[in-house]
This record gives sequence, C-alpha cells and structure tokens, in this order.
Amino acid sequence: MPTFKLTLAYDGTDFDGWQVQPGGRRTVQGVLEPVLATIADTPVRVAAAGRTDSGVHAEGQVASVTLQTGLAPETLRRALNAQLPLDVEVRRVERVPESFHARYDARAKRYRYRVWNARERDVHRDRTHHHVPQRLDLEAVARAGRHFEGEHDFAALAAARTAVKTTVRTLHRVAVWGAPGAAVVFEVDGTGFLRHMVRNLVGTLIEVGQGRRSEESLGAMLAARDRTQAGPTAPARGLCLVWVLYGPGPSGPTGCETASEASHRGDSPAATGGCP
Repeated sequence: MPTFKLTLAYDGTDFDGWQVQPGGRRTVQGVLEPVLATIADTPVRVAAAGRTDSGVHAEGQVASVTLQTGLAPETLRRALNAQLPLDVEVRRVERVPESFHARYDARAKRYRYRVWNARERDVHRDRTHHHVPQRLDLEAVARAGRHFEGEHDFAALAAARTAVKTTVRTLHRVAVWGAPGAAVVFEVDGTGFLRHMVRNLVGTLIEVGQGRRSEESLGAMLAARDRTQAGPTAPARGLCLVWVLYGPGPSGPTGCETASEASHRGDSPAATGGCP
C-alpha cells in the first residue's frame, strides 16, 4: 500500500491536543483518522512528527499514513479538506517511501511563540497570542535567549514528571523580534524538545524582559536541573509548530526569517537577536 506524507495546519484552540484521547475528547488525530478511513474504506492510523498539546497550533505539522487508495496526492488532499472541519487543513500530500515515518525521520523542528505586548488586549489575537501587558525589554530577551542555544540539559524547562531517557537537547537558534507595545515573536529551532520545553523557555525569557530575572542567572538555572528555578509555563495558545525538517543536509537553520515573511504574517519585522 502507498505511504503518504501529510503537511497540516490547524487552530488548536478547540482541540485537546494531537493524540487520540479516551473519553471522546476532540483531538486532531481523532478527526483526521475517520476521514482517512472513509477514503480508504478501512480503519487507518496516522503518526505525527510531534504530539502538540491542548491549545497548541500548527502551520506545518507532518503526519505519515499508509493508505489503500488509488487517488493521486493532490486529489487526496482535496478529498480530505472537503471532509475535515474548518479548523484543520491539509496543505500538502506527498507520496513517500514505505519506510518513511513522520516522527522517527524528523531531524529538526521550528516552534514559534506569539506574544501581544500591549497594555490592552486585542480580541483578534486572543486565540493565537499570549497577552503580556508589561512592556518587554527585547534586547535583554534576545541576549538571554542565546544562553539556551547549543546542547544543554534542559531538565529545568521540562514539564513536571517528564519520563524520558535523557533531558539533554540541542537548540540551534533562539530568537525574538517585534516591538514592545505590539506583536512580539519568539522562535526556537532544535533537533528535539521536551514536553512544555518551549513554553517554559518563553515564560522564563518573559521574566527577563520584565526585569524580574537577570540574563546571567540562566546558566545557573540550567545547571540546577530544577523546574522550580525556571519561569512559569507560557499559555498554550501562543505556541505554533511551524515546520519539521526531513532529509539529508545540516539540521540547523540558515538564519532568521526575512522581513518579507514577517510582513506577510502581519507582525513587525523590526527585530532583535540578529533577525531582520
């Protein structure tokens, strides 16, 4: 049977995460698999590059599925979107080797976290931005973010009771850009992430931007390997899985997004931390 790679976008607000949950809770996997099963006329199981949590969004989530169908990839994409709810979109379908696995073949991921850094909330951003009314020092945040780049033990930024073999991970880039009083974007590229790691990292950097934590304290925080030493977990609504990297070549990104990309997204291209 053919194997397909699906690239998906979804608004995570009304989903209880990616993974199928007991009790009939609404999940992305839970709405995708029945539609695929209708097309294949048999139950199917999909694997995702990452199991996003409740409320987390995606612009480039990747899933793999083996499906009995004669449909061409583009026809399959249209058939899926015709039946999926409006808060899920299949952006691309590709035929891939049978050995392809969305999770195990992933080499790097990019997460983006959006903050609305203005005194008053913006109703149009409530589903996708974390409202931080206190003005942030973005220069300090950008400098602090560099403490997390490279290979580190990120136990201090892992969710409580995280059960993994190792909490050592590698981040290629931690960047921030935007403007105090408006939209601020945190972006994190890495080869792997612990549960809540990006949200805890952002919560910690926000404390730096508020002057509640020094930049120099972050090295000792990581060394302590103690979750209580880091900042609060930023809300899920600001987090988005942007892309997943596969294939040969360096796993680190070539640099920050361009000003045109930021403009297209509707955020200010004014940047700190080396981004345009």
